[in-house]
Amino acid sequence: MTIRDVIAFTIRALQGFWVRTMLMLTAMAIGVAAVVMLTALGEGARRFVAEQFSALGTNLLIVLPGRSETTGGPPPLLGETPRDLTLDDALELKRIPGVRRVAPVSLGNAEVSVGARNRDVLIVGTSGDYQHIRQLNISQGRFLETPDPRRMFPECVIGAEVRKQMFGIQAALGQWLRLGDRRCRVVGILGTEQHSLGVSMDEIVLVPVSLALAMFNKESLFRVLVEARSRDRLTQTKDAILNVIRSRHEGEDDVTVIAQDAVLATFDKILRALTYAVAGIAAIALAVAGVLIMNIMLIAVTQRTAEIGLLKAIGAPPRQITLLFLSEAATLSMSGAVMGWMIGEFGAWVMAQAYPDVPIGAPAWAVLAALGVALATGVLFGILPAMRAAQLDPVTALSRR
Repeated sequence: MTIRDVIAFTIRALQGFWVRTMLMLTAMAIGVAAVVMLTALGEGARRFVAEQFSALGTNLLIVLPGRSETTGGPPPLLGETPRDLTLDDALELKRIPGVRRVAPVSLGNAEVSVGARNRDVLIVGTSGDYQHIRQLNISQGRFLETPDPRRMFPECVIGAEVRKQMFGIQAALGQWLRLGDRRCRVVGILGTEQHSLGVSMDEIVLVPVSLALAMFNKESLFRVLVEARSRDRLTQTKDAILNVIRSRHEGEDDVTVIAQDAVLATFDKILRALTYAVAGIAAIALAVAGVLIMNIMLIAVTQRTAEIGLLKAIGAPPRQITLLFLSEAATLSMSGAVMGWMIGEFGAWVMAQAYPDVPIGAPAWAVLAALGVALATGVLFGILPAMRAAQLDPVTALSRR
């Protein structure tokens, strides 16, 4: 029996029992589609986070108030802070030779109003270096000009959505905006559809950091963003930052300095592990599909006993009978896998349309693994029915016609 005969036999067998064929194709397609869609979602989340961090540059250091390790005392306190991270601390960091830019950051929520229009917004207090570190685009006007961050200049830069809601079709540049109990002149408007670490910049208001600290009656900064002059000097700059803060805080190491790439590496590991986990869970469906193939193929052996007996009676060896049934199982598995791959890619495309900011797409390793596991599962679970068919006695099989 030639390969052409095996293929023809397999096609006729699948066409003769189309309900059984469709059940097995559907089971395998569901498993592969689940793997493709879930890994596409996981990989998209990982790439989205990586792109967000990469947009900030590769030389960024983030100074946070509080120690990262657990300090003593019952119960243990996480990040106990003997001193606040102040604006003076941030300004002192600019003296470090390896530092290019420093942007102190203070956050708070306040009501913004223009005439009868008002809404709550996120207020970000910072300095002029924030624009370069965050790579923000200005569509109109300019960014904050803070030659001395200690001075409370009554100016602000607003997001595109804030401008639309507060001023409508009127010009916003040069107009006064009330933030809580303060008044600020609008000196700039951010470009539309800008994001920073997943946060939309369209709905924020940026003000000088000293003004934000006064508005929210705070002394401590939320964090300080430090841009090093080169990636090679990150470690040296980090050590210098810790030394400066230690000298200002009476010898206490009460801040945490983390590099952007360290945060990205942590997120990358977490999201990769999550992608592998959901892929493994979805792969269980492939095992279930394999069991279904085995059960249905065992039933097929019973239904086609006479056919098997006839093949053996005309001289087909057991090895040939095994090959015929394995060919049928492999064809079903691969056809179902290809169908599932196409369904999964379509599902990933639908998710990408629903979430255009997330680069959703199944990685090549997931597609190849799903197709390979589907084929291996079908063949593996098809061995038992094939061996059972090959072991049938031709006389006994023909007597069951």
